[in-house]
Amino acid sequence: MTKPFKPSRPAQRPALLSTLVASAVLLMSGCSMVPVYERPAMAVPAQLPQGAASAASDVQAAQAVADIPWATYFPDTRLQGLIRLALDNNRDLRVAVLNIDQLRAAYQIQSADRFPTLNGSVSGTRQPSSAPPYPLSTTVTGGVTVSAFELDLFGRVKALSEAAAAQVVASEEARKTVHISLVASVANAYYALWADRWQLALAEQTLTTRQDSFKLQQLKFDSGVLNELDLRSAQSLLEAARVTRAQAQRQWAQDLNALNLLLGRTAPADLLPPGPDASSMQAAAASKDSQAAAQTVLATLWPDLSELPVGLSSEVLLQRPDIAQAEQQLIGANANIGAARAARFPRISLTASAGVVSDSLSGLFDDGRNAWSFSPSVTLPIFDAGRAAAGVDVAKVKRDIAVAQYDKAIQTAFKEVADALVARRTYAEQAQAQLAQAQAEAARLRLSTLRYDSGVASQLDLLDAQRALFSAQQALIAAQLARQQAHISVYKALGGGWQADASMVTANATNARDASPAPQAP
Repeated sequence: MTKPFKPSRPAQRPALLSTLVASAVLLMSGCSMVPVYERPAMAVPAQLPQGAASAASDVQAAQAVADIPWATYFPDTRLQGLIRLALDNNRDLRVAVLNIDQLRAAYQIQSADRFPTLNGSVSGTRQPSSAPPYPLSTTVTGGVTVSAFELDLFGRVKALSEAAAAQVVASEEARKTVHISLVASVANAYYALWADRWQLALAEQTLTTRQDSFKLQQLKFDSGVLNELDLRSAQSLLEAARVTRAQAQRQWAQDLNALNLLLGRTAPADLLPPGPDASSMQAAAASKDSQAAAQTVLATLWPDLSELPVGLSSEVLLQRPDIAQAEQQLIGANANIGAARAARFPRISLTASAGVVSDSLSGLFDDGRNAWSFSPSVTLPIFDAGRAAAGVDVAKVKRDIAVAQYDKAIQTAFKEVADALVARRTYAEQAQAQLAQAQAEAARLRLSTLRYDSGVASQLDLLDAQRALFSAQQALIAAQLARQQAHISVYKALGGGWQADASMVTANATNARDASPAPQAP
């Protein structure tokens, strides 16, 4: 005959609860099935395409690029003001910061599964008895409960927590990427506006000159001194100048709209790039000096940017935040393999409660009797038609996809740095050549004017020289802009611009790094 169940005596309960708590703590530190993480080999050549890297100092110099503050690299105070406005108001950067908060909260939810959840509860029932005369009975229970707490014997919950932590760190690296891109985009837009102002000033100055010239040609035609062919040629140049001015005005307005979008507000007028001095341009245009016209678009239109120390080892790519983001995603995918493996093993869940029970709510805490329950459960997979095994396969494939994405990120970074280095060198040479060409065209225009005034050359020769000088000046401004933007591209491609604003990282982001570190690469 089965003996009736008797609850443990009060003296035995503390020892029993202590044993259960100690057992739970030991079981929570169960084994891990997460594969050992190893950083993949870099899927790019060991050296950047600028020659062989020699001393370790070259690599250290290149790694220092990421530590150059953007305020140091961009000395223009107007540009610095615009960058600060963008960092405060840009919506893309704001979304990136909010994504960190979202993933940090998701990590906290996942991490909470590693600990029991305690709930206070009070419940009551009132029902007739099952024996005649079926009197009504009342039972009220109150206490603390633990519902279905999983003992992480095989590290499933811990692996999921590690994957969530990696996602938090990846989101922080993504925020750095947005930050660096924003700084570079504002700088590019600023110098584009600067070039637009010079292009517009050049177009207006050229239009004024050609209007005066056309009036003179019209008078000559009306007097019968000039034929209609020469008149229409001068008119064609005049209308071409009007077309160029309209294009320059449109480009200025569109680039200003692009800058406003980056700033998240209207750009203050006092922070916009300055334009050329109209009086100096007019004096240069009226001067007979062969160098004067070309001097309106010198290479010193805007301050030169710093020459970056660039090492040649591909290891410098690892300092880019987008590479670090791809690696954290790989770490998270690696942790998910451990979670999928652990899902194939038994799960032990604990449900328990401790409190008091009484016949009435008013007497629950006065004359209530002690009551407790302990209900462990074990779930052992027997047959799931291959679902758990397929889950492991899916996790492994996702890990392989993350490896491929990491390799692609490395290769993309290698290309961006290589392209930026080539552009920086070649655009500097191109700007010098364009300046020499503009000076040569200015000399040609002076000589053509002298020959035309003396009757040796035709007006067509003079108009052709004017057209060539105008085109050379436009090309010089464009080459100088490309040179400046190539410097910015090198700075961005090497991961520069973030360290300067480390103090701007929110306190929440700092707390997340301290409280939820993701597994790092060895």
